Amino acid sequence: MHHSARALGFILFLAPALSLAQEPAAVTPGTAPAPTASPATPAFYPVPELMSGFHQLYEQNFQQARETFADWQSRNPQEPFGEIAVGASYLFEEMYRQGVLTSDFFLSEKRFLHGIEGKPDAGRMTNFREALARARTLAKQRLKVSPKDPEALFALTLAAGMESDSDAILEKKQLDGLKRMKEANEYAKQLLAQRPDAADAHVAPGIANYIIGSLNPGYRFALWFGGIHGDKRLGMEQVAQTAENGRYLRPFAKIMLALAARREKQNALAQKLLHELTEEFPSNDTYAAEYAKAMGLPVPAVIAR
Repeated sequence: MHHSARALGFILFLAPALSLAQEPAAVTPGTAPAPTASPATPAFYPVPELMSGFHQLYEQNFQQARETFADWQSRNPQEPFGEIAVGASYLFEEMYRQGVLTSDFFLSEKRFLHGIEGKPDAGRMTNFREALARARTLAKQRLKVSPKDPEALFALTLAAGMESDSDAILEKKQLDGLKRMKEANEYAKQLLAQRPDAADAHVAPGIANYIIGSLNPGYRFALWFGGIHGDKRLGMEQVAQTAENGRYLRPFAKIMLALAARREKQNALAQKLLHELTEEFPSNDTYAAEYAKAMGLPVPAVIAR
């Protein structure tokens, strides 16, 4: 496919997220949101076992993380979030394998706008989609009981958002990515209307807003007629909401914000975030390498802590 056509496809994939991304933020950056008066659920309460599993995931211990998530899910079979976590472990593993969460990817316009080179691992993608299918089944069962169940809406938002990432970045199926992003956008609107403390839900529209704002003026002008106005600064602020107040996706938002800061030559911010990530996840070689690059040190480098 010609590069301009692929770029347009990627724009179409991201465009629906901007209707959410451009609405007034539910919380202001740097301010911890006040939780609403509803029972704690795994998606909105930092369950120690799940937090441990995500820590393992960010340390790149993907199989160990999956075992932790699967064990929790086996004891909480009615909860969709366990399957969301299992799916995230497969997606993150493939994104790390493909080098998506690196400055090499973000600083390359071709890769940043058109996705990975080559194809993702077929088995890993199958496992990823099967976990999401199980999560959706559980979430929709909850919605039959309570149409505004926030746990279900959170799971469906993340399922659609992760699948849209997989479709557009890993598998380069732009129309499928568009469909899933529309779905994620609708669920996120419903979720944030009743749970403005769902800080993890801000990262996807923030990334979309940033990427639209990063396109060349010709593409942005074309999108302007469709009412889409990307804004890099606003996008970074939205990702920062998750980086500061998120639960399970806070480290993911931090690496995304740090890489965006590298693109914008905001070196102090990138260095700060990457240093925090290396401190929190010392076994993650990607974070260590990105911190070394941001500091102008050789890679691999021994980072004094």
